[in-house]
Amino acid sequence: MQNNDGIVFNIQRYSIDDGPGIRTTVFLKGCPLNCLWCSNPESQESGPELIYRFAACRRCGSCIAVCRENALSMGPESIIIDRTKCSLCGDCAAACLYEALQISGKIMTPEEVFGTVKRDAVYYKSSGGGCTCSGGEILCQPDFVSGLFKLCREASIHTCADTSGCGSSQALEKIMAYTDLFYFDIKHIDPLQHKKGTGVSNEIILKNLRIVSESGIPTTIRIPLIPGFNDSDDSLHAIAGTILEIIPHADVDLLPYHRYGSNKYKMLGRAYPYEGVQEPAKDQKDRALALIRSYGFTCRLTH
Repeated sequence: MQNNDGIVFNIQRYSIDDGPGIRTTVFLKGCPLNCLWCSNPESQESGPELIYRFAACRRCGSCIAVCRENALSMGPESIIIDRTKCSLCGDCAAACLYEALQISGKIMTPEEVFGTVKRDAVYYKSSGGGCTCSGGEILCQPDFVSGLFKLCREASIHTCADTSGCGSSQALEKIMAYTDLFYFDIKHIDPLQHKKGTGVSNEIILKNLRIVSESGIPTTIRIPLIPGFNDSDDSLHAIAGTILEIIPHADVDLLPYHRYGSNKYKMLGRAYPYEGVQEPAKDQKDRALALIRSYGFTCRLTH
């Protein structure tokens, strides 16, 4: 693996939710946060992982036959995976005709990924779209992201950096040199509550937000609306007030909690920490939206 190689778990073409216009979104593995509600748990670990799409499995046993580590066995309803034995060789995924087993995470160069990104240049031009790097956390792979964004800049393709802000300021500044738009997450202002929900304090995040603000690069702040974590009026007032202080020219997106990624935890052999938590009701979302807008921000509900 070279210095500017990236570990990519998905490249989504024709995306309309990750920045303006039609975009190609590159999802990277590895994140220093461990958000309890994370909808992309396959993005958290920095290395490749085995995903078991149990709904697609036909229990044919082809994967068991080729596993050299004896990590797979037949259970009464599904394949049983001993992840302590799995070497991530990929033989089982290659043998599965139904794509029930997949390796999430592939080492790629910026040039390889750009080869996919540039295919849709005509759509970017007509829609005002471009390329977005998301995660995981892009600040974990600054050499790859800056390399990809440099290629985009040379091809006049708009770039959007979707970040939690949790990473070194040096990594941020390296990416910033080729970034046209930031999507920047703010989850909580209280550092202790932030650590309870994400596993880390927010000190470096707020420091990096100031750096982004000083750069003058257009920025949209994204606030996940999480039941029991930051959905109280006090929490939202603190978030909105901090945004107003640090980066008053930003737009704001409100992202209500959803359960779309809950099945992914089972595919990875993990328990879902937010099992049983309900999505916010319409009146809760409307109230939060009105509160953020009361600070003068352009704010929209999104995914």
